[in-house]
Amino acid sequence: MSQFPVTPSRKRILDRIPDYAVTVEPAESKVTISYDGTVIAESENAMMVSETKHAAVYYLPREDVNMAMFSATDLSTYCPFKGHASYWTLNIGDTSDENIVWSYESPYPEVEGLKDTMSFYTDRTTIRLSQLG
Repeated sequence: MSQFPVTPSRKRILDRIPDYAVTVEPAESKVTISYDGTVIAESENAMMVSETKHAAVYYLPREDVNMAMFSATDLSTYCPFKGHASYWTLNIGDTSDENIVWSYESPYPEVEGLKDTMSFYTDRTTIRLSQLG
């Protein structure tokens, strides 16, 4: 049985990949996100999200992200398994990087653990894992 109920927005992909899955579980490491050498987020409470056909991604609680460095944008995308994503631009001094971080503000019930977390593009940030504690 699929993790996700078949809905009109999921039907096409579930017809191709009937066992599509998204797992949300606590990361086993401290996660530090930096941009050009500046730490922009750091958490011992990050979530690791594994999704069929995608590499694992870390989501950090919003309170562990330096939100003073970010401004919300108008970009919104849709994932049939997680919901609608909102995006933020990073602003450090005279440098900005548009839509570098995203969040599912109201994730679907199957991935409710993503609420109030944020994830960063791995090709534009540096992600460092270290031992918890």
